[in-house]
Amino acid sequence: MTAAANTLFGSGWVWLVSSPTGLQILKTSGADTPITTPGLTPLLTLDVWEHAYYLDYQNVRATYVNAYFDSLVNWEWAESQLLKA
Repeated sequence: MTAAANTLFGSGWVWLVSSPTGLQILKTSGADTPITTPGLTPLLTLDVWEHAYYLDYQNVRATYVNAYFDSLVNWEWAESQLLKA
């Protein structure tokens, strides 16, 4: 997810989803979402629109992404969603 977030051109989202074939990482732009895709269950999402990190991290997306994984991810919730999928 880190590589996907740091290489997503422009603004968008990075998703960890459960699919019939296993876990997948998806990148979406604008209002695109895997929520409406049959067979995909979102487990985590990372907002990489500038509004999510600009005030605290300026234009240093990589620092924001690291902080997301170090301090913000609710792994227990993601696991609970995986068990439901």
